[in-house]
Amino acid sequence: MQQVGPRKEKPDPERMAILRALPVEVKQQITGEEAQAFLYKEALPDSLLEKLKGYMVEDD
Repeated sequence: MQQVGPRKEKPDPERMAILRALPVEVKQQITGEEAQAFLYKEALPDSLLEKLKGYMVEDD
């Protein structure tokens, strides 16, 4: 079960910067659960991957 609310560990600062840099329209679509998964390097929900697909670059 995922933890909801404040955590003892801090979110990844690079990922926080990425979320902040997204256009407002995209940020408004991201749920708290999706943001938490992204910030704390958890498995990303398919719904979040779909919302971010235009901003992601594949590794070689």
